[in-house]
Amino acid sequence: MPIPIATLLLSFLVAVTVPSSRAAVDAVPQPRGFYINCGSDKEVQSGSIRWVPDAAFIAVGNASTVNKPNILPVFSTVRHFPDATARKYCYTLPAVKGSRYLVRTTYFYGGFDGGTDPPVFDQIVDGTLWSAVNTTETSRRGMSTYFEMVAQAQGKSMSVCLARRPDTKSSPFISSLELVNLEDSMYNTTDFGKYVLTTVARSALGVKGDIVSYPDDQYNRYWAPFMDGNPTVESHSSISPIDFWNLPPAKALKGGITTSRGKKLTVQWPPVELPLASYYVALYFQDSRTASPYSWRVFDVAVNGKDFFRGLNASAAGVMVFSNMLQLAGKTEILLTPNETSPVGPLINAGEIYQIVPVGGRTATKDVVAMEELARSLKNPPPDWAGDPCLPPQNSWTGVNCSGDTPVRVLSLDLRNRTLSGSLPDSIGNLTGVQTIFLSGNKISGPIPDFSSMQTLTALHLDGNQFSGTINPSLGNLTNLKELYLNNNNLTGPIPASLKTKPGLIMRTEGNKLL
Repeated sequence: MPIPIATLLLSFLVAVTVPSSRAAVDAVPQPRGFYINCGSDKEVQSGSIRWVPDAAFIAVGNASTVNKPNILPVFSTVRHFPDATARKYCYTLPAVKGSRYLVRTTYFYGGFDGGTDPPVFDQIVDGTLWSAVNTTETSRRGMSTYFEMVAQAQGKSMSVCLARRPDTKSSPFISSLELVNLEDSMYNTTDFGKYVLTTVARSALGVKGDIVSYPDDQYNRYWAPFMDGNPTVESHSSISPIDFWNLPPAKALKGGITTSRGKKLTVQWPPVELPLASYYVALYFQDSRTASPYSWRVFDVAVNGKDFFRGLNASAAGVMVFSNMLQLAGKTEILLTPNETSPVGPLINAGEIYQIVPVGGRTATKDVVAMEELARSLKNPPPDWAGDPCLPPQNSWTGVNCSGDTPVRVLSLDLRNRTLSGSLPDSIGNLTGVQTIFLSGNKISGPIPDFSSMQTLTALHLDGNQFSGTINPSLGNLTNLKELYLNNNNLTGPIPASLKTKPGLIMRTEGNKLL
């Protein structure tokens, strides 16, 4: 799971550099992706980005305003979730299967609920438990907090969910949500089928001022300024982001931290201690001098005393070096040791560090699709019926029990006496791992679908509904079926002979108009 220190660092960066005040920014084209203003009922323009209302992406929760002076429009509303019975509250956003996305959630409490301290709760992307959201410290300083993840879409949509924890004391809330399309080249050494990247830090080194973001970074990544006691330089050469796999903005590489000729350069970055984990680290270097065939800047790069890259030649065009599974713990020290013949000292311009987090399992695709179609066919499903139906296990859909296998399968549905209406889609038969279905005491109507492919089914309770039509004879072909409750519906026609003579079957059919 994502480490608490990553959350603290992100809070620190936002608190120091992104106060919740208005800023005038020249209008530029909208970046690609979704920029969602949670709780708002209208579009708002904030700097270079147009934020859209969230109603098209979520069906639960309440909208509230934040009554604080001089805040950005995107912080003036929140969506919060007072229903304590729901296991999670999910936004669902369109995506392209196999594509890579930057997910960012932002939280500005502002005492919207009349309280003094914000609640602590979890956030989930698809089936992966992302992190705890604890914005207490930044809230006390009147600041916002953001979290980032780089993940791959496993289907035609991605879900971003909030969920209560045992220590959650009031309604989880969210201010904004972003889903930004990334290029295939970006962070492409990560196996996104198995892992996600959670942002620890992304910094422009040797510069002061504001965070570098859109439009300088076309993917709206945040590059926070970082200074230490070392000398700084400013680049005099043009830089093309397309020369780097991760496409950093040229502005993030215009400054740098350096030292004089012949000296080693030590930089402690990021400026917090990291718990033991695996990290993706990308470091960016660019010679600040005007390009010349007679100039060079060569040095070795080490991280925490271990070789990271030897004989690096930082050209005027720039170069990136990275490690995809670097074990780090505690303080992180970057040491640049110059080559004896290098006419100038080493330098470093920017860096990114992400924790590598295993994907939290995966629910079988056909089960996910079937459950999503069931949710659409029922007019009033439980409020947490969005996102992954099984994962994380403690946040599965209400009434849904799943296996611990890989892939995860849906094993049972128990939605008795929930005043459900609507109908059962034919695709429910694709839940071939289901053993029991209990839908008694609702108002579900329409025909009974074909369950013949559900050979593991042992109990089917549809009693006390409004099912109509004839009993599907395929029910008699379910080898393991032991209980079939169809009583008190509007069924007509004969009872199939395959059911009448099925050994060991307990069947109830009273309260219908059967022959």
